[in-house]
Amino acid sequence: MNRERTVSLIHSLRYFTNNSLGTKREIHTISGFELSEPLLDAAVYNTYVETVGNKADTLYLRLREGLSEMTTYSYLDYIKRLSDKFSWKNKEFVLAFDYTDEEFYGDVQGLDIHGWKKTGAITGKFKFLTCSIVSDDIPQKIPLLSLPIQLGHYKSYVISHMLTLIKPLLGEIKLLLFDRGFYDKDLMYELIQLKYPFLIFVPKHHDKKEILFPLEEGEKFTVLWNGEVNKDKSNYKFEFYLTFMKQIYSRRADTYFDWVFATNIDTIALEEMIRTYRKRWRIETGFRVQDEARIKCKSTEMRIRYFLFMFEQMLQTQWVCFYKEEVSFKEFLIEMHKTCKSLVENQKRSYFKNLKA
Repeated sequence: MNRERTVSLIHSLRYFTNNSLGTKREIHTISGFELSEPLLDAAVYNTYVETVGNKADTLYLRLREGLSEMTTYSYLDYIKRLSDKFSWKNKEFVLAFDYTDEEFYGDVQGLDIHGWKKTGAITGKFKFLTCSIVSDDIPQKIPLLSLPIQLGHYKSYVISHMLTLIKPLLGEIKLLLFDRGFYDKDLMYELIQLKYPFLIFVPKHHDKKEILFPLEEGEKFTVLWNGEVNKDKSNYKFEFYLTFMKQIYSRRADTYFDWVFATNIDTIALEEMIRTYRKRWRIETGFRVQDEARIKCKSTEMRIRYFLFMFEQMLQTQWVCFYKEEVSFKEFLIEMHKTCKSLVENQKRSYFKNLKA
């Protein structure tokens, strides 16, 4: 790994941390410069920040005093620099949305922890909604943004807000991909109003079985479907397309599946629909990669959890953009950790040398 580039990435992490916490090295005793080492330690060893250093209390205090939006805009600032570097405003994008979560053990309280009733010690989960690049022709398949998700949130509002934040950094958005958990009439209505093309995998609803079941194996067809939403004490009607596919063979699973998709694109080819949708699975690959940098935390504060999650996401984004073809993600983390430690030690030696002088 190129040391000069690695040092530059560490500076970006420090900048991200400073902006998220509202700290500056010239003013505060502890800033992103001092916090980058324990945060990288925790990411490399998948442990708690308090286990590898003595600055966790300061970190958590600064996060409690700030706003989660500070972390959001700090990450977006880095994405803007990447957009300029890779000329994203001149390209076309396919984006995918999905939820990811972090496990919680303890008393479930507040709106930030989603209760978990399945067996095991897990009692709840912190949830985040992520938007990622999944385009075939864009090598930087990175998470563009993640937002914390509370209980009772409106999918349409959160996704519209995310698109508002990231749209100025990109070129044309050709398609948005969603899994079956996003089959929501309110969301589809808003996306149609905003003129965003979408493709959503539809869950197995009873009201559509009578259409799917009479089909022959391998048969496909598309129909215009009517939808209606109630918003602001008014009813709004809209139209979208439903594509039905009966018993389509999946080479990956070596079995046959029934597929139903919702879309507002009338020109999408039936033969390409499943292949196009499968690009969404790349976002799940990104989640598995980020898990290798998981920083453990016991806090019930979403602001703390969100910052740590986004710090992990920063690391994943840096690796994908600059080192994915050269080293594994874990190797990247280890080298970042070593380089950061070296920078801190050099700074200390320089400080004591100046004192003696």
